[in-house]
Amino acid sequence: MYQRIQDVYNHPDMDPNRFQRIAKALADPRRFEIFEAMAASADELACGRIVERFPVTQATVSHHLKELTDAGLIEIRPEGQFRYCRARLDVLEEYIQELQRRSGLARKSKTAPKRNVRKSGLT
Repeated sequence: MYQRIQDVYNHPDMDPNRFQRIAKALADPRRFEIFEAMAASADELACGRIVERFPVTQATVSHHLKELTDAGLIEIRPEGQFRYCRARLDVLEEYIQELQRRSGLARKSKTAPKRNVRKSGLT
């Protein structure tokens, strides 16, 4: 884990292919809902629970989970017959930072002039 964190700081630019995989994974509305449910969970979610939450087939949920896993946005941990999913919020944060860097928002927020707020004299 420490090596992965160190790598992020040594290489601040995200690999373009990884950036695109994450963007594509989050672009699908149902997949984003699934990721959102996992991110809101305090702990892991059983895959069966995810299937119960959404009005789609188990195969469709499995497909969405595979896309999220391939993008690195979730981890799946097998335990016996069951599989448990956990959102990788560190990966989402890295993606957001890269999006800000690519769009120029990171520079704008650091260099944006402070606005002068005029007081109206009303109390």
